[in-house]
Amino acid sequence: MGRPDAIARAEAEFYSGRFWQDLATLVAQETESQAAGRASALRAYLTEALAPHLAALGMTARLLPNPDPNGAPFLLAERIEAPDLPTILSYGHGDVTRAQTDAWAEGLHPFQLTQRGERFYGRGSADNKGQHLVNLTALRAVLAERGRLGFNLKLLIEMGEEIGSPGLADLCRTEAEALNADVLIASDGPRLDPAHPTIFMGARGALNFDLRVRLRPGAHHSGNWGGLLTDPAMILAQALATITDARGAIRVPEWRPDSLTDEIRAVLAALPEPAGADPDWGEPGLSAAERVYGWNSFAILAMTAGVPEAPVNAIAGEARATCQLRFVVGTRPEAILPVLRAHLDRHGFGMVEIVESEELPFTATRLDPGHPWAQFAIASVTETIGAPPHVLPNLGGSLPNECFADVLGLPTIWLPHSYAGCNQHAPNEHVLAPTMRQAAQVMAGLFWDIGERHA
Repeated sequence: MGRPDAIARAEAEFYSGRFWQDLATLVAQETESQAAGRASALRAYLTEALAPHLAALGMTARLLPNPDPNGAPFLLAERIEAPDLPTILSYGHGDVTRAQTDAWAEGLHPFQLTQRGERFYGRGSADNKGQHLVNLTALRAVLAERGRLGFNLKLLIEMGEEIGSPGLADLCRTEAEALNADVLIASDGPRLDPAHPTIFMGARGALNFDLRVRLRPGAHHSGNWGGLLTDPAMILAQALATITDARGAIRVPEWRPDSLTDEIRAVLAALPEPAGADPDWGEPGLSAAERVYGWNSFAILAMTAGVPEAPVNAIAGEARATCQLRFVVGTRPEAILPVLRAHLDRHGFGMVEIVESEELPFTATRLDPGHPWAQFAIASVTETIGAPPHVLPNLGGSLPNECFADVLGLPTIWLPHSYAGCNQHAPNEHVLAPTMRQAAQVMAGLFWDIGERHA
């Protein structure tokens, strides 16, 4: 009985087929939080689909009502072994994005786990059912080998992450005592390399908004009015051109972060360059890793004026661009749009409206890679695979980490089990068998080591 045995036991779940059978059961649950009429399926995932996994870990579970009346319920499961042991909070989400059934490849269905070579296809296989199942599998292996975990475990599962986690922050405030822990250890998002573990300790924030120019109702004939009427699309294009330069480098001074320290740059320097990055795009003088993990980025997600699919010879009455700022620690979300308003006004674009999205912004978070919990996790993964993991101070994307880092005040350690090419949120979502198998080894080693510290 020992660490290698726990790791081997977790790995054996894949060779026996048990993991894939369990994942097939979870994938079959049609938990699209973005679709109407799924309330019963979202609830059943918590009360029925996860029940055998929680029972195998000796956990007691209860549903927590969502403080947001439009949100789905939460599940909190606990295994408390002793009050003097450290407490680990873990997290996952069982909801998925829209199935997009008709767009999947022939022979594939979003709610049927299908193997093709080393790929296992199904909606939620990567995001996030497969990832929290890996962690449950690793925990079960440790419990079977040691007879106990050696720490207290709390698991929070939500069913609304794909619609912005409504109610999660408020739940963390109202249930702060129940969710009290020493650290968050969870899994979501992609690895940098499917064959090599990644650890990240935070995430970039994200704020969506529209820029809109509305000059008159309806369109006017371009022959009769061309040269006489102000074109809202041209005004909007010129306004957008003041936000970045021609290579996308941010020109709004207050949007340029000051948190890319020498320490953070040293951590990022050890990472492989992101595949497919355009070398001449973004902030000059930064590496690709620094641009995506250490800097802010502005994107135009969509633009409309007139009827793009059926253009006519007319000057549009209005134009609109849906925009996004991804931002790192040090950028205050509440200041982003006021700063932009002042910037546009300075450049003479007072007629450009800023319309904030109804979706709440994600806040940027980052744990110091030198934090003891981060160093402990890095050392554990290194022992398991024989090499250090890729370490990110924060993910380039966004997830609700601020609920744990800021509201609950926890150090946050994320170990993703997917990869960038998994088609997350798209047709043909899948996971790679070797990646998931290695992930189970890594997590079994980490959970074993946490318990070993207090054996």
